[in-house]
Amino acid sequence: MAGRVLIAGGSGLVGRALAASLAAAGADAVVLSRSASDPRPVRGVRFVRWDGLTPVGWEAECEGARAIVNLTGENVGAGRWTKARKQLLVASRLEPTRALVEAIAGAAHRPGVLIQGSAVGYYGAHGDQALDEEAPAGRGFLPELALAWEEASRPVEALGVRRVVARTGLVLAREGGALAKMLPPFRLGLGGPLGSGRQWMSWIHLADQVAALRFLLEREDLAGAFNLAAPEPASNREFSRALAGALGRPCLARVPALALRLALGEMSGILLTGQRVLPRRLLQAGYRFRFPAIGAALADLVGARGQG
Repeated sequence: MAGRVLIAGGSGLVGRALAASLAAAGADAVVLSRSASDPRPVRGVRFVRWDGLTPVGWEAECEGARAIVNLTGENVGAGRWTKARKQLLVASRLEPTRALVEAIAGAAHRPGVLIQGSAVGYYGAHGDQALDEEAPAGRGFLPELALAWEEASRPVEALGVRRVVARTGLVLAREGGALAKMLPPFRLGLGGPLGSGRQWMSWIHLADQVAALRFLLEREDLAGAFNLAAPEPASNREFSRALAGALGRPCLARVPALALRLALGEMSGILLTGQRVLPRRLLQAGYRFRFPAIGAALADLVGARGQG
């Protein structure tokens, strides 16, 4: 893949994996970072400093770039949702996105595409209802956050830039992320469903997340919202059993919903409610998932072939 690809928010799990994949394919992969140098360099990837607020200092990277991928934002699950935390979650998404739009508007030769990050939390809680890209935004903090983040990049469409919105599910990776936090109790045989265990988990293997993003980058005929989630979402109970099975451990424990609410407050809603999200548009466009089912995905990540 030739050309320069800028990745804002590229220091995280998905950004680093995407940058490494693009660099290996021959792209000039550039991560926009708030740090002058990255403590964990990625082979073939350049890290360019930015303040996350303005295009100052990196405008030249935007000029003539093939694409920009916007993955900015603090982790929604990294802390209790206090008022200050919510403000940080909003600002860490909207301010960098506005800076990206400003840079694109000021470029004489604009990028061909902007991949705008988002999350399946956009849809809110819908019980067992299957949700494709036509489903409306839900209500509550997470759906409103996702919607605001998506809308912040909409102005690039009027500038002639193809815009793709990637609504991502729970990304599973051996390198870290949510799965790493789940593993300790499961390895001890103490893992199990959260609350009722009936809530849906829309997930995606990191390999598919990176491959799907590259698919959307390269397909110039695709625009709009795409659900980046495996075609076989799992209930929390099914996920717990699959994870325990991949580790060769029992799945006997259950974490009461009340305990999660007391420990996490409003943020517990991430774990106790879910969405049954389907990647209809991605499948229709011809993308083929490497890991469509949770059992095979977890076996690859933490089983005998993984690093569990």
